[in-house]
Amino acid sequence: MVQSVSEIAALWSRILERIKKQVNDPLVYDNFFGDTYIDSIQNNTMIVVANSGLAVSVLSSQYKAMVDQIVQEATESNFEIKFVEASHLKKEAEKAPARPTYFADVNKLNPAFTFKSFVVGPSNRPAYQAALMVSQNPGKLYNPLLIYSNSGLGKTHLLHSIGSAIKEKNPNTRVLYITTQDFLDEYIKFVNGNNEGQSIKDFFRDCVDVLLVDDIQFLVGKKGTEELFFSVFQSLYNAGKQIVITCDVNPSQLQGLDSRLKTRFTSGLPIDIQTPDKETCESILKRKIEANGLSVDSFDPEVISYFATKFGSNVRELEGALNRLLFYIVNIHPSNHVDIATAMDSVRDMTNVQDDETKLSIDKIINTVSDYYNLAPYQLTGRIRTSQIALARHIAMYLVRTMLDVPFTKIGESFGGKDHATVMNGVEKVENALKTDKQLQSVVNDLQQRLKSKE
Repeated sequence: MVQSVSEIAALWSRILERIKKQVNDPLVYDNFFGDTYIDSIQNNTMIVVANSGLAVSVLSSQYKAMVDQIVQEATESNFEIKFVEASHLKKEAEKAPARPTYFADVNKLNPAFTFKSFVVGPSNRPAYQAALMVSQNPGKLYNPLLIYSNSGLGKTHLLHSIGSAIKEKNPNTRVLYITTQDFLDEYIKFVNGNNEGQSIKDFFRDCVDVLLVDDIQFLVGKKGTEELFFSVFQSLYNAGKQIVITCDVNPSQLQGLDSRLKTRFTSGLPIDIQTPDKETCESILKRKIEANGLSVDSFDPEVISYFATKFGSNVRELEGALNRLLFYIVNIHPSNHVDIATAMDSVRDMTNVQDDETKLSIDKIINTVSDYYNLAPYQLTGRIRTSQIALARHIAMYLVRTMLDVPFTKIGESFGGKDHATVMNGVEKVENALKTDKQLQSVVNDLQQRLKSKE
């Protein structure tokens, strides 16, 4: 199992923070861990790249047990860690066979999203149970399984959990997780003739046993893509292959979606996830705190209660608020015990945004773009430079500039202290690309509509 580039970068960044604390020797950390990164996650093996053969030898012999334990705690999964030298990895890549034509760069299953790590409560128990049943009997019980809810309540987590459980039970099962945007991208290549060999319909028929599709609502209004998806859906369904779909609303409420698709999406088991209650939110917070190597006892009970109440309407936002707090108590206001005053101070900007729902702000734009790309806000404002995060960051900067008319210097301050020239360059990249890139035009228009609806 592997992840998207952004997810892998965020995962390893969290792991390195714990390693740095445990090593407690800056010289050792900088020389052997400082330049490491996850190249890929293949099945149950995590490939970690080091900068030299010596580093590989030292990490494999002296620090592997420590790294294994930290990775297990951070991911709640038993990964086999394999250290490799960067130059060796390059040679292996040159020998590797060509990747599949279709969906070569899509987001793969996230090993952190499992049934074990999913916090179950009254609001999501029916969806959890249905997902678990499907994972044990793919194509036999509920087909398709449709999970719908407001954004950030755990649909994607369950989707990945289903795929991971199926692969764990039968590694030879061909599971494909894609977002609707991934499907749209492949459709464009398909109609433009950019893919050689088998057609996209043949690919699904011959290469996919379980199809997991996230955010099907983005199919609305794409008539050609709807026709292709209908054909793919029918082909898989008739072959008894499992289909699982997520949506922000019940598809019957999607205006403009082909009626045939509405009927088929709801013909198996449509099931929703409700907003979590306070107890479930508190359980999520406690689980995440422990997953970060901290003790829940280090947090005053009223801190957990405050976060569950203030951010509990959206699990993704709840986790983002906790990440902000953890960053704050490590880097801004180091604390061994977290009281309510410290906790409230760490999320002051986030609560201001929520309390002033009618006012568009920089934080609201950052949160909306992060949610659109399934990222955490800190990834947009941080220093990670993967292509997906860089694009999302530049789009967010462009929207702040054009919708709020904020000076470049002020934008830079809100994006982790970036300088005037960096922000200007990012905004100009988006402006120039919008002149010819229709897909980017669609993304920016969609984000602008979402932000205007929140004003």
